[in-house]
Formats: sequence, C-alpha cells, structure tokens
Amino acid sequence: MENQQPSLKSRFRRVCVFCGSSPGKNPSYQLAAIQLGHQLSDTQDSYAKRDNRRNSGEVRAVSGMHQRKAEMARQADAFIALPGGYGTLEELLEVITWAQLGIHDKPVGLLNVDGYYNSLLSFIDKAVDEGFITPSARHIIVSAQSAHELMCKLETFVSSSVNIYTGIEQEYEPRHSGVASKLSWEMEQQLGYTIKSDIAR
Repeated sequence: MENQQPSLKSRFRRVCVFCGSSPGKNPSYQLAAIQLGHQLSDTQDSYAKRDNRRNSGEVRAVSGMHQRKAEMARQADAFIALPGGYGTLEELLEVITWAQLGIHDKPVGLLNVDGYYNSLLSFIDKAVDEGFITPSARHIIVSAQSAHELMCKLETFVSSSVNIYTGIEQEYEPRHSGVASKLSWEMEQQLGYTIKSDIAR
C-alpha cells in the first residue's frame, strides 16, 4: 500500500477522473483508485478549510454524451485517467487533443498503475519520433505510478505550447479563462444549445 503522505495544498478545486466501469483483473487498479480518491478528498478538505465550507455534490441533466463531456471538462481544473477501456481512452485522448488545439490548458494526468499505460506512452513516443506529434505536445501528458506522485506533478505542471501564429514554442502555466471559445462555438453549432460558460473556466 502507498505510504501515507502529507496532504498537498492544492490549486485544483475540481479534478475530472476517467476510469473503467469495471475494476479490472489486477487488484492494484482498484487500490490505486481508492488511493487517488483519498488524495483528492484530502485536497477537497484543504479547500473546505480555506473556504470555510464544503462542496456538495450536484446532478446536472444533459442532452447527450457530447454535452456531458463538455460539461465535465468545463467544470474541471485538471484531468486524471486511471486504467480503463475504450471509453476511458476516448475521454483521455479527447482532453489531450483539446489541449493540443489550445481549447484548454489544464493538466492531464495518467495514473500508470503497474505499467498499464506503458504501451500507450510508447505509441505516443513513436508518434513523436515519426513526426505525427510534436515534442511539446508530448508533454501535455503527465504520468506517474502513484496517486501522490501524480498529484505532485500536476500541481507543479507547466505546459509548453507552440504559438500557431508565430511558430515559437512558449511555456506557460495553465490559466483558466477564455481559452475555449472555439470549442464552445463548435459545440453550439453541433448540438444546437448554448454552453453557459467556456470549458477553460
């Protein structure tokens, strides 16, 4: 079991976690999910103490899968993928792609339990080598084998981005305002509804 670590004073109010609908065959996957849950609840407790209040759960009705994912992305300050199947992979790759396109600049974490995502990371490295993914886009993904290590990396995450107008690589810390106007417009066109606020918030 992961050693008890001191709670982080987190900059994240909400973290969107992608995971499989089944626990998987390896007990380590379920244990990692529990440890991540503890790590995130410690983070929430630190926010509750600072804000002198607790966040309560909320249920929102949505029109379909696209709106559900857009709403989750809008509400989140960071994303983490646990081991999972097609759905987890699709959600993970979508938020990575959105980051690559500049739709958001929130950290994307991969909890690589027992090397579960080693093949995916090797594929991405191969895509970089072959020129399909830029080296700066490779660093969109923050990977670690334990929940504590991953949260520490996400807390200190600084992403690099290539300015599409100048071609110059820039480093920036994630900022959560006004990044998602492109996605908001596209979602409104496709789904016929107005997104209340940008995904980047």
